[in-house]
Amino acid sequence: MKNEVLFEDNHILVINKMPSDIVQGDKTGDVCLVDIAKAYIKEKYHKPGEVFLGLVHRIDRPVSGAVILARTSKALSRLNEMLKNHEIKKTYWAVVKNKPPQEKGHLVNYLIKNEQKNKSFVVEPTQKGALKAELNYTQIAQSDNYYLLEVELITGRHHQIRAQLAKMGCPIKGDIKYGFDRTNKDASIHLHSRKIEMMHPVKKEPLCIIAPTPNDPIWNYFQKTV
Repeated sequence: MKNEVLFEDNHILVINKMPSDIVQGDKTGDVCLVDIAKAYIKEKYHKPGEVFLGLVHRIDRPVSGAVILARTSKALSRLNEMLKNHEIKKTYWAVVKNKPPQEKGHLVNYLIKNEQKNKSFVVEPTQKGALKAELNYTQIAQSDNYYLLEVELITGRHHQIRAQLAKMGCPIKGDIKYGFDRTNKDASIHLHSRKIEMMHPVKKEPLCIIAPTPNDPIWNYFQKTV
């Protein structure tokens, strides 16, 4: 499997998603991460018939990093409950082109998703259907041209990090949908699901899973710097 397995036991599977892969099947018909992971489990454990693998959360196609899958319905049910209760801490890394106004910050915006454009827009809190989006960020490194932000998600809205950082004036490298000036060659954006911290849904032991960044010069630089 080209996507690296970060953690695996009888209950959960955590995979480091490549930026080009789609997590769940869509209208493109491209092979998705869930199906790739099912094939991996089927082959590794010689499982007959259909393999159960429940998707706990998604990350956008151009984004890389840790994705949690449940290997049993019990684990899926518990992980979904943990997600709803904010008991799974997700930390992202984002490479942005402008220096943030402060080294640390707490962003609160209200977002509306436009289905046709597959894009979220920051709107006034009074607008009908607007959903509150919250995150914390910290600038943890910089290069000659870019800044590395560590982002802790508090809510889980559609394109939340991309929209909120762009609104702050810090679009993510490669993310032309949210204001960066050019695409990355591989159609990725420099947003990475870096770390997941939670209690194991069945064993009740603390887990901290870190996903190495993709292999490209900018990520390699920041991986060594931090």
